[in-house]
Amino acid sequence: MSDAPTPDPVLAGFRKSIDNIDAALIHMLAERFRITQAVGEYKAKVTLPPADPNREKEQIARLRQLAEDSELDPEFSEKFLRFIIDEVIRHHERAAGR
Repeated sequence: MSDAPTPDPVLAGFRKSIDNIDAALIHMLAERFRITQAVGEYKAKVTLPPADPNREKEQIARLRQLAEDSELDPEFSEKFLRFIIDEVIRHHERAAGR
């Protein structure tokens, strides 16, 4: 006789949706980093700086508003975007040989 609990089908459905969303997020991040890698290579080629503070500020404001419109905590969205931006800048600095 097994003591394993019977799987909850409602919870399993939620978890399957979460797993699908997580997979989509990873694929989207991978595509975003492929594009930003090309941007970093281009910036290095034409000797543009790795970071663009004005663009970053505009993006953060735009995505904070999108977060608010989507009922997502704008502080969380800004932290998440800042993490991505910092990683992109690190890649751009590496492409520039810095």
